[in-house]
Amino acid sequence: MNQETTTSPGEHSLLAAIDLGSNSFHIVVAKLVQGELQPIDLLSEKVQLAAGLDENRMLTTEAIQRGLECMERFAQRVRDIPDQQIRIVGTNALREASNSDDFILEAEKIMGCSIEVIAGIEEARLIYLGVSHTLAGDNGRRLVIDIGGGSTEFIIGERFEPLELESLEMGCVSFSNRYFPNGIITEKNFQLAVFGALRELLTIKRTYRQLGWDDCVGASGTIKAVRNACITLGYATDKVSASALQQLKEKILSYNHVDEIDIEGLKEDRRSVFPAGIAILSAAFESLGIKEIRFSEGALREGLLYDMAGRLRHEDVRERSINAMMQRYRVDQEQAMRIEQTALIALTQVRESWKLDTTEYHNMLSWAARCCETGLTIAHSQYHKHSAYLVLNSDLPGFTKRQQIQLAAVIQGHRRKFPTATFDQLLPREAKHYSRLTILLRLAFVLNRSRSRERLPAFHLTAEDNELTLAFPDNWLSHQPLTQADLEQEAGYLANAGYTLAFK
Repeated sequence: MNQETTTSPGEHSLLAAIDLGSNSFHIVVAKLVQGELQPIDLLSEKVQLAAGLDENRMLTTEAIQRGLECMERFAQRVRDIPDQQIRIVGTNALREASNSDDFILEAEKIMGCSIEVIAGIEEARLIYLGVSHTLAGDNGRRLVIDIGGGSTEFIIGERFEPLELESLEMGCVSFSNRYFPNGIITEKNFQLAVFGALRELLTIKRTYRQLGWDDCVGASGTIKAVRNACITLGYATDKVSASALQQLKEKILSYNHVDEIDIEGLKEDRRSVFPAGIAILSAAFESLGIKEIRFSEGALREGLLYDMAGRLRHEDVRERSINAMMQRYRVDQEQAMRIEQTALIALTQVRESWKLDTTEYHNMLSWAARCCETGLTIAHSQYHKHSAYLVLNSDLPGFTKRQQIQLAAVIQGHRRKFPTATFDQLLPREAKHYSRLTILLRLAFVLNRSRSRERLPAFHLTAEDNELTLAFPDNWLSHQPLTQADLEQEAGYLANAGYTLAFK
């Protein structure tokens, strides 16, 4: 695939979104036409990663192999699409697996681009984005439910804005393994599955019922299969009512084993997880008082496409997340802007020599600069560590967990001793780049320590491997004794991290 650049896609450019779900892997390729996305290709494979999680939360070799074989087929489909126009995310199974990196590293080699494991709340946001762009516009409040292989997402929103987001640890694959061992169906097993889902739903029941909704929408394979089965069996014509779902439950309980399920249109690979999916949906109906549910073709992968298209049009939800965080923790906006501008000027001068020439590095440095003082609301002492903690542990719509780890590392390293051990925890290919972004933020922080509104003079920064030279106009530094002392101290900090800083 092509190397990432900062060029935005033009008319008729292709975008690809890949959803590495706990039950199925999906890919959608769409064309950008007059600002609208037109899907041109869809592929889906039942990989069942969640079924390959053993008692130690380790993905089995067989499950990893199934996933990698699928990725090889997907890689061929996106071979000619530029990296920045492809987005790949992993969901619950990869969140849960303690050895998920074993799969991700090999899959990234196959795909030639990065894979993000997203948090449950971020998954819910993207699902809602996909659903809301697929449905006709309305002014009502809607409840969206997506039953996946390892988790189920519940979202209440209006138009394109989610109001409540939740991801619960229950899915059709994980519940099949837990409540329908060896595919055996009994009324007792089914009821235990419903009780298990009801327990999970207790955490959101009151909040969601109080907020309320006008319309209930289901997304993804389980609810699509339920709807199609109800239509085939004559229980429904479009929407699935509570009574239709009850009839479907009774139909499923007439079978003794998942292999016996014989409903026209129900795919063979869906049968094994179908009873568990019905049990989860039945519990949702009961707990939340749902009367009927309709189906939307839009889901996570469509949400990924629209989110990616927004980023490419500079409508990045991550910008809103950062701005909201700055407001929440009362960040000094003027100082944040000074640090950000200085850091980005420095980045512009070394981006080629340090290979930091992608939009993502620019964005991460910008966001780190704006959030590096959030921790001051907790305490001034060690506030850089407080800031990193807040970024790492907050729900930040649009950010993956890996991106929050990267951002927190840069923020923690922006002052005092350079935290080499923090960067050792990043993936090897990330550590060098993010430690270099941190150095640029450190220099910007030093140069703006006085918090003066007076503009800094033009400076020139050069970087070659681990050697930096910072040059100011003649005699400027000699009249700034505090800055000179800070730079001398900074040179010592960087020397301990293996970098040489010279200034004049």
